Amino acid sequence: MSSADGSGAGPREFIVPESVHGTRIDIFLTAAIDGYSREQLRKAVHGGAAQVDGRVVRPSFKVRAGQRVEFVVPPPAPDGSIPENIPINILYEDDGMVVVDKPAGMVVHPARGNWSGTLTSALAYHFQSLSDIGGPARPGIVHRLDRDTTGVILVAKTNAVHIHLAEQFAARTVEKEYLALTAGRIDRDRDRIEAAIGRHPFQRDKMAIRENHVTSKPASTFYEVIDRFATGTYVRCRPKTGRTHQIRVHLDHIGTPVLCDKLYGGHATLTRNQLLKLRRETDETVVLERQALHAYRLTIQHPQSNKPMTFEAPLHDDMQTCLDLLQAANES
Repeated sequence: MSSADGSGAGPREFIVPESVHGTRIDIFLTAAIDGYSREQLRKAVHGGAAQVDGRVVRPSFKVRAGQRVEFVVPPPAPDGSIPENIPINILYEDDGMVVVDKPAGMVVHPARGNWSGTLTSALAYHFQSLSDIGGPARPGIVHRLDRDTTGVILVAKTNAVHIHLAEQFAARTVEKEYLALTAGRIDRDRDRIEAAIGRHPFQRDKMAIRENHVTSKPASTFYEVIDRFATGTYVRCRPKTGRTHQIRVHLDHIGTPVLCDKLYGGHATLTRNQLLKLRRETDETVVLERQALHAYRLTIQHPQSNKPMTFEAPLHDDMQTCLDLLQAANES
């Protein structure tokens, strides 16, 4: 099977190998052409961009070994963020920065498979000027939150403010506080987790505790239990470092993964029955569809006034609902 060389849009031709016999054509093309999501290619096929042995086919068409596939590769997604009229909850704004309460399900900046609906697309619509230090795909982005983590995120309007904020993150003077619900009870009232984090040895989208590995970096998270329940814990986390998935990996490391964490906890959705581990009821109402992790508070030195500033975002409704259910069960 031929593969794209990244030279841009235009007609391509492939001969289907035996190894992918019976594969849907949109999946076949996703594997054959780099830099495009399956959804992008599916839309192109739906629009008549694919022919198999001279016949236009639908995205569900299954290719057979030896067939000739002709496909007109669509123009690549632009390097910069496309402005989109997506509502954002602004916690604070001045002439140098914006503080946003990020919702669940929103990717911070464009990446493969997530070209639209991002925070940067929303920012590009609502603000005329953002810092460009991070490049055209990441205007204003100083730090990031995982797609399904909610809460406080800083955005720089000017390069000078961006540099000042980035230096604070690099020097680890930014105070970050997260709130999490975990699956399982944490025994200690407070502790510090010191465990290096690196790439998972088998799953490319995961991180793992890996000492002395080439991808590993030191990671430190202080935690303090706020409340305990029969089936979980409400915990405050203050990460000193900022490694990818740090809190999620560290809480999983001590045996209490973040509630409803698909990657590290094994559940993509959580029902009331599962949350409370009910035995005699069958309430399958879904109460959570993402990891129960929230960036609650962030304290920085303001880049222009040099005074400390703290920004807070209240728990979002889904986490608050879970917390209320757990606290009510404790009291019953």
